[in-house]
This record gives sequence, C-alpha cells and structure tokens, in this order.
Amino acid sequence: MNVPARSKQGALGVETIGMTKRFGGFTALDDVSIEVRPGSFHALLGENGAGKSTLVKCIMGFYTPTEGQVVVAGRETDIPDPRAAHAMGLGMVYQHFTLVPSLTAAENLVISREDAPKIIDWRRERRELTQFMDTMPFKVPLNTPVARLAAGERQKLEILKQLYLGRRFLILDEPTSVLTPDEADEVLGLVRGLTEKGEISVLMISHKFREVTAFADEVSVLRRGRKAGGGRVADLSHADMAEMMVGAETLARPAARAGAVGAPVLRLDGVRAGDASGLKTIEIDDFEVRAGEVVGVAGVSGNGQSEFMEILTAQRPTSAGTIKVHDKPYGATRAEHRALKVRYLPEEPLKNACAAKMSVAENIAFREFDLKKDGSVRIWLDQAAITRQGAEMVKAFKVKTASLESPIESLSGGNVQRAVLSRELSGEVDLLIISNPCFGLDFTAVAEIRQRIMAARNAGAAVLLMSEDLDEILELSDRVVVMSEGRIAYETPIASADMAEIGRHMAGHD
Repeated sequence: MNVPARSKQGALGVETIGMTKRFGGFTALDDVSIEVRPGSFHALLGENGAGKSTLVKCIMGFYTPTEGQVVVAGRETDIPDPRAAHAMGLGMVYQHFTLVPSLTAAENLVISREDAPKIIDWRRERRELTQFMDTMPFKVPLNTPVARLAAGERQKLEILKQLYLGRRFLILDEPTSVLTPDEADEVLGLVRGLTEKGEISVLMISHKFREVTAFADEVSVLRRGRKAGGGRVADLSHADMAEMMVGAETLARPAARAGAVGAPVLRLDGVRAGDASGLKTIEIDDFEVRAGEVVGVAGVSGNGQSEFMEILTAQRPTSAGTIKVHDKPYGATRAEHRALKVRYLPEEPLKNACAAKMSVAENIAFREFDLKKDGSVRIWLDQAAITRQGAEMVKAFKVKTASLESPIESLSGGNVQRAVLSRELSGEVDLLIISNPCFGLDFTAVAEIRQRIMAARNAGAAVLLMSEDLDEILELSDRVVVMSEGRIAYETPIASADMAEIGRHMAGHD
C-alpha cells in the first residue's frame, strides 16, 4: 500500500527547552519552554510579534534556534529543515490553504507524498485512498476539485493530508480564520476527537479565546518573545489569558454608542459586476449605509467582499446599477472623495494604501499634500507642513516609528494601520469604507483601531465595515448583512442578531 502508514505508537509529545532565537541584535524568542503532552490539545496565544510564529518555525526546522532544544518523544533532537521535521512525524496546517484548487482532493493527497510516482496508477491510488478514508473520523469527497469544496471541507482536507502523510504532531496556525462558526466548531471538534483517541497531539495558534476554552486542554501565552504564563484551560478565564497577553497595559475600549442614525449616505441600486474568477456575478441590490451607523458585512472569504470593496473604489468596473453618495452619482474619483468626504481603509494597507518606500510623514500627507488651507492647488510642496502634520498625527494615533522620515514599510502592521487611519480620519468624514481593519494585528492595536472606528461613527460618519472576523462585526456593527455567492443573503439589526443564524447564512444555507 502506497499510503503512508500511521504509526502504532500514536501521538507524539513535543517540548521546547530554553528556546531562543536572535536575528542580529533583535531577540524574537527569549528562553521559551513549553510542553505539548502526547495526545493533548495545546493552545498558543500571544499578540502579533509575540514570538508564536518564530517558535513553531524553530520546531518545524524553518529556523535554527540560537539557543535551546526541541525534544520529540522524550529525546533531544536537531531539526535542520522541514523535511527532517516531517520524517519525525511533525506537520503543520497553515493559516491559508496550500491545496491546488484545480486538482481533486485525491490528486492533492497523492502529489503531497515525497514518493509520489512519476506515472500514477490512479485506480490503485483511489482504492488505497478509499481504504485510508475508511479509517478517518471525517470525510471529504475525493473526486471533487478543491475549488468546489466549501471552506470547512478544504480545512478538513488540509488536516487529512497531514494524517495521510503520517504526521502525529500537528501545528494548526489560525485554523478557523476563514471558517464560519459552525465549520470552526466542527473542524476543531474532529481534531479534538483525534487527540482524545491518542492518535495525534496538537499545538494551535489562535487569537480566539472562545475556541481555546472550548477545545484546548492547556494554553501557553507569549508576550514580547518570552513566555508570560499558561496552564490548564479549565483553570483560566478569558480575562486571565488576556492579562497574560498584554500585561499591565490598559486597552482602549470602543467608545459607547452615541447619536441617532441619520439619512442615507451611501446607496447602491442594482449594481452588477463580474467576480474575481470571471465566472460569477456580484449583485448588490437596494443597499444603503446611513449617517451615524456601522453596517458590518460578514461572510466567508471568497463570497464577494473583496469585489464589493473594489467596486466602491472604482477598481472593478460595473455593468449595471448606480452608486450614490449623498444622493449624488459616485465614481470614486479623487475630487469626489474630497467633495463628498469619503475615506477608505483597504485590506493590507501597506500594499493598497501606501507608498511603501516613502516616509511615514509623506504617506500621512497624501490626502492633502497638494492643497492649500483654502482648498486651492499648491504649486510647491510645503515640507515643513508635511512634517508638522505627520508629527501631530503620529502623536494623536500613537504610531510607533523610529522617525517621521522612516519608510512606512519599516513599521509593524498595527502601526501602518494607525498611520493610514490618522490620514483617513483627519478632518470631516461622512463615509468610511473599511475592509478587514484588524487582520493579523496584535491585541492592543485591535482595541485601539476599533475605538477609532466607533468614534467616527459617533461623530456622524456612515461606516461600511467588511470583515471576516465575526466577533469584530458583532462588536462594532449597528446592522449586519451577510454576503454569500456574491449577494446580500441576510440582514439583521445588531439588537436581534443571532450568531448561529448569521453563521448559517455565511455557510450558504438560506
């Protein structure tokens, strides 16, 4: 049989002892010791930049630790590269899918083997894959192209691939970031079942306290490269874990909701556009966002949210319908941005809203660098004014930078977000369009950015928030809509929102 045999020894225990990793003068990981017991489900928490990725990359052989040891099954061992880690039974399921979309599930499994033959006997392989699947606690359709699988099925296939390859210790990197709540619970429940049977051990990187509490046995928390605490999950509250993550820092809280909802600011009627694949149509009918409200657009990745943002920024042409701001036709020109007071915070702003090589001050100045105070066009740049404005915004929005002259690409993700927000929220704002504003950011940055968004809403701005983080949607929104297959599939006021119902529509169940 060509299918890699799972070891009868069962789950592997893995431990790091005094793990330290330095990059020049920067210490990314400092004397970290954690133990994942055989057959346990262990969670790894920490802010962005706390050292989580560095730790697991040392375990998997992507990095060689400066100091410290990895212990596998009770033995100290050197792991020079990922292939050596795989040979020991260690595997990793990444945050983003690594499957080939055009190939079937069966084809993805077979080509993942190091001993995959040059000429494949598919009749034999499918027969042996069927035998393998019969031993698994969950299934995926083997002959369906991955592109046609739901997100939950793709994540199951990523896990099945690791089991198929004989892994007995799995690192899960934010495994539910693109899943609905129901899919997340199903996938993690199945993984939990495998640990309880003693077949695998799991180390899961997560930012979601609910999932840690529901599925993990133990948790370790990193802060600024060091282990800040941990223990049995049953003995820790969410507040305990949050305090370990951020220490004594006081987190900014979203401002209390204030003010009444006003007139419509943004309105779309009968808008049609092609999606990213060119095979489907984005259809937005009778949609509006009013002054003084946050409308949250929820949905699993790939259901049209990115295209919706591109439509509103004129990066994706429409074939029908109208877009209006303050009841005026809107084509997302720079002149219209200014006149109608429209601002944007796109996903991945370093790529989509910045000139990476230019300075922090210059990026902050992009909106008005060529205008005088009276609104007329400036012929010569006023470098002193650019520096002065940059200093004011850096201070007000707590942007951490070595210098105003530093290239903005040198900033951390959270500080890039703060810098772009300082630019987009300066002056009067009537419409704020945001996409995944906190993706990949640390705990403190998330709290501060959400506070800024709520403050804009309270000042009377209409806010359209697109996010794949349902917790973020529920925290900030006055009204929630769900996108599925390129359409608005569901809408509910936040006061009567039900997570299970929202999740059902995110999964495509009308």
